Formats: sequence, structure tokens, C-alpha cells
Amino acid sequence: MNRPFALSAALARWPLSKLIDRLTIYLPVLLMGLLALGSYGLLSRAPEPGVPQAERAPSLQPDYFMHQFSIQQFDPDGQLRSALFGAQARHHPGTDRIDIEQGRLRSLGLDGALTSASAERIVSNRTQTEFLLQGKVQLLREGGHDASGLALPRLELRGEQLRVYTEPPRLVSAHPVSLLRGKDWLSADTLDYQGDTGLVLLKGRVRAELQPP
Repeated sequence: MNRPFALSAALARWPLSKLIDRLTIYLPVLLMGLLALGSYGLLSRAPEPGVPQAERAPSLQPDYFMHQFSIQQFDPDGQLRSALFGAQARHHPGTDRIDIEQGRLRSLGLDGALTSASAERIVSNRTQTEFLLQGKVQLLREGGHDASGLALPRLELRGEQLRVYTEPPRLVSAHPVSLLRGKDWLSADTLDYQGDTGLVLLKGRVRAELQPP
């Protein structure tokens, strides 16, 4: 039987809902940083064929590559908003997907907060509304201060696999994840965060350790 939480005696008096809320309330921040993945339009950057070819069955082999690439996006004022880097990107015509090795994303929010994501592999579907991050997945928002000077904690999500959906926004992992907020942390066997409703589902062995407020 799985226990929902394993807590220190000092924090055992805290309601479980408060424990979850305190550590998951910032999931929307990490998700919004990841949604920049859906705005790059990598498929639109596929090279145009020079000569029309006879129609044939889609190949299982990649039809184009990008090596040591970077794609940057700027706002109308010339401010860098996001950047995507990778060791290699491959387009698979049979499934019409993009496969990126050693992918790294940096996204600057409207509030100036920097969110980054990295994984050994990032795979997108044809419409770039679904992304699979595999291998040493890390989502990170650096600490800092908001416009009023209030300190913002450093946030980090770690795992081995994470699915990101953009329509509607959602983070899903069927593998163990760890969420760190400053000195607080939470781990669970699975995660399902639904951005449109704010619902967070944690299953399996769920543990948390929080510093007293």
C-alpha cells in the first residue's frame, strides 16, 4: 500500500493540502516557460525541395538534419524572449516529427523571470502541440525579485521523462519526479498538472520536506 506522504515530525501537523499547495503553486510558471517550445515552428524551417519528386511512401529515415543549431526569438522591441539550442535535430517524414538531441530551452517571461529546460532528447509531434522530454529532464526558474522587490524562490523540476501539451497546457510524467522550491522539496512517482484547471495529481510514493514558515 502506498503512503501519500512521509513527513518529518515537525511538519506532520501541517494539512496535506497546504503541503501540496506550497510546492506546486509555481508549476504554472514552469509550464509557461516550456510552452515556448510550441512557438519555434521547426517544421517550417525544413529545406524546400529543389526539384519535384514522384510521390512515394514516406521514408523511415530522416530527410533533413540540423547540427549544433540555435533558434532565437525576439519581441517587437528587439528584446530576446526565448532561445532553443540542440546538438542535432532530425525530421522524420514517416511520422512528421522533430527529434532533438541535447535540447536546451531558455525563455524570458514578461516579468523578467528566466525559465530554462533541458533534456537528452526532445521529440515533437507534427503540429508541435505535444513534446516528449527524455533523459535527465530539468526545468528551472532562477530565483530573483519581482517588480515590488519581493524575493522569488528558485524552482526546479527533475525527472527522466516529461510530456508537455500546449492545447490545453499540461505537464505529465509517468516516471518519478522531484520538485524543489528553495529549500523545500516534493517527490512523487507520477505527476499530472492540468494548466487549464490548475489541478495537480500526484500518485504513488509522495514525499515532501518543507521548512517551517
